[in-house]
Amino acid sequence: MYQEKLANIRERGYDFDVVNILGRAWVMYKKQAINSAAFTMLIISLALLTKQYLPQAQLAVSVLLLPALFTGFYIVANKLNNDQPVHYGHFYGGFSFYIHVVAIWMIGQLLTGIGLLLLVVPGVYLMVSYNFSVLMSIFGGMNFWQALEESRKLITVRWFKFFILTLVFIGINILGALLYFLGLMITIPITFYATYILFEDITKDAFEG
Repeated sequence: MYQEKLANIRERGYDFDVVNILGRAWVMYKKQAINSAAFTMLIISLALLTKQYLPQAQLAVSVLLLPALFTGFYIVANKLNNDQPVHYGHFYGGFSFYIHVVAIWMIGQLLTGIGLLLLVVPGVYLMVSYNFSVLMSIFGGMNFWQALEESRKLITVRWFKFFILTLVFIGINILGALLYFLGLMITIPITFYATYILFEDITKDAFEG
């Protein structure tokens, strides 16, 4: 059923305002600012401590832990969007979708990496096009390949605008990192909240009910 609804969305087209999306993400962040910052600090600390004291485990942490942790922002965003109560434990909700999230991340990164190695343009195309893949899986109930493909097809409709948004995300996170990583406690959650908000705006007709 969702394939037909998503196809209808692609056919009629859509648009979005980058500034509006970021503004709404900031409003969402402020509703859970302390928890969002604390959870981000946990993720950053885990990555930095692994790099410093257990570098041989960096790949395992990146593949097996970080994707599920980052997915927690989507879980919280969905609860906030639906006016549901949120507590810190909800940020770990990504582990409820662990297999799907890790599979999407691994396959998506592999395909993107191959694209970058063979020819830069296909890699960049896939990197941007897979931005909705985890969201497609956890909120659309898709397996990893369906999620990757539906994300790719939907984002392709306005790919260049998503590319601009991706550059904005990269830019604000670089600025966040320059502030002794403290800024990342704001910019990382906002990146995920903005992605969720945009996904919800575009796909709500496909997954409602």
